[in-house]
Amino acid sequence: MDNYTSDEDTDEDFDTQFMIQQSLQDIYKPGTAQHAPKDESSHSFLSADYKKIVETIEKDLLIGKEDALSHLTKYHSAFDEADEIGWIPLHKAAVQLNKKILEITLSASDPSLWEQTTHNGETPLFLAVSNCLLENATFLLLNGCNPNAKNFEGNSPLLTAVLRDSYDMAALLINYGADVNLRCANERTALHEAAKLGREDMVKLMLVSGAHPDPQSTYGFTPLALAAQSGHTEIMEMLLRKGKIFCLASDSSSILLEAASGGNPDAVALLLEYGADANIPKNSGHLPIHVAADRGHLLLRALKILIPVTDLAAIKQSGISPVHCAAAGAHPQCLELLIQAGFDVNFMLDQRVSKHYDDHRKSALHFAVSNSDLSSVKLLLSAGALPNQDPVNCLQIALRMGNYELISLLLRHGANVNYFCRVNPLHFPSALQYTLKDEVMLRMLLNYGYDTQRCFDCPHGDKVHPSYTVEGWTSTVIKDTKFCEVITLSWLQHLSGKVVRVMLDYVDQVRICSKLKAVLQKQGIWSEIHFILTNPRSLKHLCRLKIRKCMGRLHLRCPVFMSFLPLPNRLKAYVLYKEYDLYGQGIFTGTW
Repeated sequence: MDNYTSDEDTDEDFDTQFMIQQSLQDIYKPGTAQHAPKDESSHSFLSADYKKIVETIEKDLLIGKEDALSHLTKYHSAFDEADEIGWIPLHKAAVQLNKKILEITLSASDPSLWEQTTHNGETPLFLAVSNCLLENATFLLLNGCNPNAKNFEGNSPLLTAVLRDSYDMAALLINYGADVNLRCANERTALHEAAKLGREDMVKLMLVSGAHPDPQSTYGFTPLALAAQSGHTEIMEMLLRKGKIFCLASDSSSILLEAASGGNPDAVALLLEYGADANIPKNSGHLPIHVAADRGHLLLRALKILIPVTDLAAIKQSGISPVHCAAAGAHPQCLELLIQAGFDVNFMLDQRVSKHYDDHRKSALHFAVSNSDLSSVKLLLSAGALPNQDPVNCLQIALRMGNYELISLLLRHGANVNYFCRVNPLHFPSALQYTLKDEVMLRMLLNYGYDTQRCFDCPHGDKVHPSYTVEGWTSTVIKDTKFCEVITLSWLQHLSGKVVRVMLDYVDQVRICSKLKAVLQKQGIWSEIHFILTNPRSLKHLCRLKIRKCMGRLHLRCPVFMSFLPLPNRLKAYVLYKEYDLYGQGIFTGTW
């Protein structure tokens, strides 16, 4: 600051402005200290000489540019000045195409400025490399510029040359002493970047120049792991000949697992040829086969390769089956392959895995149903997947989505229509609450043996029902809520007549309580309901109910059992309420 020279008056306002500028400089600086120019205050108060020099350097002239700049070299102090991003004239000269201009500027600049950095930590050499200006970089290296000076992001000139895909620049830097094993951002070397980007010629150059083949980054990745992630098999083979295959990342992810996550089956096959172990799990417990199943069609061939080399004991210990992964990723082709290979479709997630899901799901079928993946659901059910194994029932998910085909599929394979939710249980099976506004779904449940009788249970009968302080259900109230309390809620009353009328097709003589009756009497369908309630049911209807009761709900849900039942087909259809199978009749809109 003592060496500052300017035409401005050194009054109080000037001092204030200078202090503001100094503060701004501190903001721009990252944690790493810069090589500040001698004339720090010149960032804000650039001299006219500086402006002339920069203008001359940046001019797009073919003739006279060098002479013009040579005449300005007498203004030595102007070559020390830097603009608002920390660029001195030497930085400007390093990024233009005329090497002669760079020579003149370097000669006019104090040697202490040759390694001067911008606010991003870039030296003149770094800028020349970044712009792929080979002649400029050669000249700067000949004059002793440091080929290993990193910018504030932690990148070296050599790594930058790799990123710019400039083989000649990389070779030049190495010839002038660039360290091929220099650790840059995240502890990566130039070999890491070359392997990741698939620069085969660069990888060869690094290895020939003495690069270590297995340096690990901050996250434990080697160049081989990065090449495997991107599926660069030629580079992988080069590195496999030089290095190790057994390095693990910081999360214990193996190189084989990284290859599986990359989606290139050739990379997986290559690693297995070199002896990679398919049974090494990462910290999460996942094996390469899990990743391949999750990636689906991208790695179907890799999945075929991994199946015979993966131990079932390792899968069991992981707590998750590749069947789960294929179902979660909605990959029916992978599911089919795994099923054909004998994987258990009823393998349940271990508790340590299922606890990471809000619904604590366990089965592969749950994943497929949640995805509305009909193809995968069909495959799993056909292979014997059980639909009632999860804390949140698969049927409940399908009902919530209103997916008729999915609901029908689950019911045909034994889904329990009489499940109860674990939270806020009702007196009647929980599935009904999702069907009150949809006759098609309601009929599906009732046809498959829904316990309709429980909907008419009420301890109060004809007596006046006690009033509750808070009406209706809430998620915070856990009680044995009766159907009459639910269907008489103000926002459901208009549905009560239609719902009760449908239910009467599935029960014998029932009595309705006073609360439900009071609401039903206001409905247009009350006269029909009253007639059914006050008259004996038909013998045919009573026989159907008796046969269904003798069969039991499990047999009703089993199509195979019905096929062996010694009854005429018309009677079977009647027992199964086929006349009320709206979905089977092609009715796909069931809203009242």
